[in-house]
Amino acid sequence: MIQNLEDMIRRFHVYGLEFKDSDGFTHDWCILIPALELEYKTSFHSSTGKTPVTLERVGIQDFIMILSKKNLVDIHTKARSFKIILEKERHHANRFLQDSFKYAKERWDKSH
Repeated sequence: MIQNLEDMIRRFHVYGLEFKDSDGFTHDWCILIPALELEYKTSFHSSTGKTPVTLERVGIQDFIMILSKKNLVDIHTKARSFKIILEKERHHANRFLQDSFKYAKERWDKSH
């Protein structure tokens, strides 16, 4: 669960404090913190095998009812924008790994 939070913060950090996507929407901590909170509350803990929402509230049914209310503020106005950020981060990480392997191979070939 903590790893999920670390991953989200690390991904956001890669793009700086603000990231403007192709739709012109700027993402910042005000948008990310509710998403981090939701990630924390819905992640299963290894010690209990349950989510904090399940342990804090009567049950998951109450949480589902809370999420289904129409008058709540949306966590993210464009959920696909956050998905795009994660895809770009994954692409960037893959490219970094490929470049690292290529560099290591070139060094190995030169020295042997």
